[in-house]
Amino acid sequence: MLSLLKKRSDAATVPLVPNWHPNFRNYEKLPDIKRVRTAFFVNGVAISVAVALVLYFGFKEWQLRVISAQVNEEERKIDRDRRPSDQAVELFKKFQAEEGRVLEVETFVKSKPLVSVLLLRLGETLPPNVAIDNLDLRADGLALRLSVRGDAVAASGYATTYLDQLKADKELAFFGEFNFTNTPTRNPTSGRMAVEFFLRLKAPAAGGKK
Repeated sequence: MLSLLKKRSDAATVPLVPNWHPNFRNYEKLPDIKRVRTAFFVNGVAISVAVALVLYFGFKEWQLRVISAQVNEEERKIDRDRRPSDQAVELFKKFQAEEGRVLEVETFVKSKPLVSVLLLRLGETLPPNVAIDNLDLRADGLALRLSVRGDAVAASGYATTYLDQLKADKELAFFGEFNFTNTPTRNPTSGRMAVEFFLRLKAPAAGGKK
């Protein structure tokens, strides 16, 4: 019994040793894992950049194609509408030319005074020794035929004074020139001096055309 206890105590004092196995790895011949891992990441980044560039330039190419298609469509519309547009511009130019002529005629017509207004004004300002025998409103002015009392000298003076009076009349400002058209002569029927004036209308303003 004592011998058995002694054997157990001796066995308990023996240290436990792990199972041993030979290490056949040759670290000098094994591949460098760090170098392979670095090359993998570098290649991955390069591929990612290449793919990104391809996608970017592909998107830009698509955009250029879309813009080119839009430009071609707009050019087609321009070509389609060019002829009607040119015709419209030509018609507008003709309209402007006709409008200018109409405005010129309208300005000229408006620049001519009314005969009734002229008669009233001439009647209001007519001197006592002068009488109007005839009034002729023409395209370029007004022709007046007058009878003036007095001898040749006096009648000439009355006529000159009356002509100056007409020149100074602001209501006759649409006339630009006031002239004698004849030499005063004696009318054998009435015994008065026959005098003729011509009041020339002013030319229409240059701004009449547009």
